[in-house]
Amino acid sequence: MKSALVEAARTRGFDAVGITRPDAIPLAAERLREFLSLGAHGDMEWMARNADRRGDPHALWPQARSIVMLGVNYGPHDDPLAILKERMRGDISVYARGDDYHDLIKPRLKALGRWLIEHAGGDIKVFVDTAAVMEKPLAAAAGLGWQGKHTNLVSRQLGSWLFLGAIFTTLDLPADAPERDHCGTCRGCLDVCPTAAFPAPYRLDARRCISYLTIEHKGAIPRELRPLMGNRIYGCDDCLAVCPWNKFAIAGREAKLAARQALRAPLLADLARLDDAAFRALFAKSAVKRVGRARFIRNVLIAIGNSGDTSLADEAERLLDDASPLVRGSAVWALGRLDRSRLERCAVQRARAESDPEVSAEWTAAKEQGNEH
Repeated sequence: MKSALVEAARTRGFDAVGITRPDAIPLAAERLREFLSLGAHGDMEWMARNADRRGDPHALWPQARSIVMLGVNYGPHDDPLAILKERMRGDISVYARGDDYHDLIKPRLKALGRWLIEHAGGDIKVFVDTAAVMEKPLAAAAGLGWQGKHTNLVSRQLGSWLFLGAIFTTLDLPADAPERDHCGTCRGCLDVCPTAAFPAPYRLDARRCISYLTIEHKGAIPRELRPLMGNRIYGCDDCLAVCPWNKFAIAGREAKLAARQALRAPLLADLARLDDAAFRALFAKSAVKRVGRARFIRNVLIAIGNSGDTSLADEAERLLDDASPLVRGSAVWALGRLDRSRLERCAVQRARAESDPEVSAEWTAAKEQGNEH
């Protein structure tokens, strides 16, 4: 049955398959509690709300006896870090350049789950990053890889690029051996992080992580971190891309996950002009759509401010009048970085900012920074 399950998974588009038990991650709950107690989860309050169930798969579904962990490879076809040198273009994380992986993987999990019920009985529940499931520790326990010093899963066969899904089942299936840690003395992922988001190996402070800041964080991004973000406008691949185990990685075979041409290296000027309708159209079926236009344009404006290209000052000035206070505040910062004298001439926008504390704070900070120089 196990061999048949593996074959059925591969014929349904999964590149990695492993089985573990609900009690295979005994340290996960304590590590999660420590992470939360430090406040390292930032705005992600959903992690704290579901902490008990997240740390113990049995708490999520007491009837589960086995967990089938599955991975879909989304390895890029080119160097994901090359775009960081093109400061007039935005860098979107590899995983978000194609269709939303949730929409692709969940139907496959359900199809495989139905196959399992038909051939072995039992009951199932499927999860793909949408419930209180700690996929990475479970995937490591199932032998798909190990959690590297950057806390992400690393596979000896596929490197860093795996989407994970889980099938909880009441069947008692033979478990695979966990994968051991193969990081050795390497610190590549820790040292490459632009914002020093790793206080120690195997520990992440999400509040400094660019992926968290550009996707999960809802408000203004801390000013001291903005210059470190470069042109990363949705997620960050640095710690994944530098992993030496990627020498064994292969490009993903799923066409729907492949990068759309429009999202490979979009011009910041084009992105800055997106209204809500255009934003929704460009990112239809994309994970990017979930952050909404205001947060996305916030990210674009930070990239514009970091570009050093004064030709983008027009876009920043135009967005001083945007309907969103979050966008207006980011526009103040971006224009101040590119052309301070031009920002100081925008008296109308400054007067309007007095009615919004966050935007007003950006003007005050820009003025203080100008005085320092």
